[in-house]
Amino acid sequence: MKLFLTLPLLAIALAAGPALAQPERGDNSDAAQIVVTAQRENQTEVLNSGDLGVLGDKDAMEVPFTVRAYDETLILNQQPQTIGEVLENDPTIRTTYGFGNAAEQFVIRGFTLFGDDVGLNGLYGIAPRQLIAPELFDQVQVLNGATAFLNGAAPGGSGIGGSVDLILKRADADPLTRATLGYTSNEHFGGSFDVGRRFGDAGQFGIRVNGAFRSGDVGIDDEFRRTRVIGAGFDWDGGDVRLSLDLGYQRVEVDRLRPKVTLATTTIPRVPDSDANYAQPYTYTDLRDYFGIFGIEWHVADNALLYASFGARDGREDGIYGGITVTDAATGAANGTALFVPRTDNNEAAEAGMRIALGSAITHEINLGGNISWQTNRNAYDFLYGPGFAGFATNLYDTPIVPIPSSTLVGGDLDDPFPISKTRQGSVFASDTIGFWDDRILLTGGLRLQTIRVESFDYFTAARSSLYSEDAVTPVAGIVVRPTEQISLFANRIEGLQQGPVAPLDPVLVNPGQTFAPFRSTQYEVGGKLELGRFNASLALFQTELPSAFAVPVDPANPAGQQVFGINGEQRNRGLELTLDGEPVDGLRLIGGLAVYDAELRDTAGGANDGNEAVGVPDFTVNANVEWDVPFLPGFTLTGRVVHTGEQQVNQANTLTLEDWTRFDLGARYVFAAGETPVTLRFRVDNIADDRYWASSFDAFNAALLQGAPRTFKLSVSADF
Repeated sequence: MKLFLTLPLLAIALAAGPALAQPERGDNSDAAQIVVTAQRENQTEVLNSGDLGVLGDKDAMEVPFTVRAYDETLILNQQPQTIGEVLENDPTIRTTYGFGNAAEQFVIRGFTLFGDDVGLNGLYGIAPRQLIAPELFDQVQVLNGATAFLNGAAPGGSGIGGSVDLILKRADADPLTRATLGYTSNEHFGGSFDVGRRFGDAGQFGIRVNGAFRSGDVGIDDEFRRTRVIGAGFDWDGGDVRLSLDLGYQRVEVDRLRPKVTLATTTIPRVPDSDANYAQPYTYTDLRDYFGIFGIEWHVADNALLYASFGARDGREDGIYGGITVTDAATGAANGTALFVPRTDNNEAAEAGMRIALGSAITHEINLGGNISWQTNRNAYDFLYGPGFAGFATNLYDTPIVPIPSSTLVGGDLDDPFPISKTRQGSVFASDTIGFWDDRILLTGGLRLQTIRVESFDYFTAARSSLYSEDAVTPVAGIVVRPTEQISLFANRIEGLQQGPVAPLDPVLVNPGQTFAPFRSTQYEVGGKLELGRFNASLALFQTELPSAFAVPVDPANPAGQQVFGINGEQRNRGLELTLDGEPVDGLRLIGGLAVYDAELRDTAGGANDGNEAVGVPDFTVNANVEWDVPFLPGFTLTGRVVHTGEQQVNQANTLTLEDWTRFDLGARYVFAAGETPVTLRFRVDNIADDRYWASSFDAFNAALLQGAPRTFKLSVSADF
């Protein structure tokens, strides 16, 4: 009902726009200039640059890696509620969820990147975990490929296929005062503000304060979400010395999250209605984070820079997470369970380094430095499975409301969780990029010595149960050749270092919570980039090999019995990635591309699955996001997006396969001047056909499916005062 009340308001606003100040073609009035300027500033674009850790901020044409960034304009235009929705624009990334709870994870080059391992201003462990609201960030940067040398090993044990780094907002030279109101179907309303100013004779001191509040039911039946975020960025630019301080707060609540669907069947069940919800009313996730980063840069000479940053995060989380396991694909009959987990995190991270530029005919850019991080995780668990771990009867298609099951097994202190793991990671690095032929040939070589120390503690006694302290040297070698200013050819060999996995909390396992020693991957990549004015293209071919971790039966003769989690086999991923972005013709902008993947399992238990495709890695992905500034209606822009995901394997035996799926999104923006104030109206429909589909099967431990979101309407209005 509220949607039908909101749509007429949009129509009235669209009709009122011309009455307020709709410029005619060729109009040179102030109103016309306001509309032209605002429409230009609202253009959704990709930035072909990013922070490459050790190497610093670089243009993509200058480095032997694939890097790009989605900026705050895209976030404002598309109205995403999470970082995962921002990354839906990327043809090389697919977003899925962890088991049972509201925890986004990202599939890059066929490998997972946990939400815990998303960087913040280049530091790990400081960004909020699980779900991240996008309003606080100026850029969402993506680097495809292993990053153990560039950023160090991700402390959560993922990131082999690529990394995501969030860049906090800064005050620009132009004053900013923006207010936005928004609506997402079915009953989700909210608003945000963004204020930035610079002060001083030369604008030395900057302040940027922004925040958002959203609350209400979303498109899935009875799924409720509430998000509160606020951030403040302070910076001082004294020329040779720059200081910055960023502080942030995030609170995210999700009630009755539609969970993943685990399969105990030999066939894949039909997809429920697009808005169906098979969660129980008592399930919820509550996430709260305080975080901050202090940074300093000092140009000690024209060719030498010293830098350092320190960050910290205090996080709290608790929730009752629901599980559903389908036992009959035809009828939807299933078994339900619940799991209560309270958790706190206390993380700190620091980095310092020096960057020196030398030479003229032959140039050198030398990087020296190190970083360290500390993470303490306190948690406990309560398996709410009922007597004998039996769970309760439910149904995928006609879900009954049942009481929460009784407690079956408790680990840790539910009221005051004690440390379950303490992780300390440290590293030192050195690199040199040598330039020839006016830097048209760039050779990069470097080494990072990484140490990982992990203590694990018993859930029942709080005593230390395991300790490992390992170190490894991860090298990098890369080359960039630029025969012209518009063409960049590159190749690299780089390794990934992964903290050993932790056996999941599952009653089937004999070793839940066991932590394993780190292991490394090796990546080879070649590619090229093209820059033609406002249009960019990038092509990359890669191969990555990584040991695999999954569970196998304790007794091979009893595959349905207890299992042990461990390092079993190897996964070899090969692929081709093509990305396109820019404005090929005036008024028409494109963000898109495609990826082709071949993910193969090797050395599996008993050789049973050797040569099979890896679980949850699509064989083909395509994205195309298009914007068209309608020439005969100044200020009006039409938008559209198509997302295609190819077949995915659901289990390692490859006996269950998800069909490919395609989703279409449509929308429009309209800019008009209300006096001297530019106002932007946005309307968008995601999954316009309301298709129902299994979106992801990325779960190496369980045969599990994640259902795609239903048709979702989004409206917003922004005014820049």
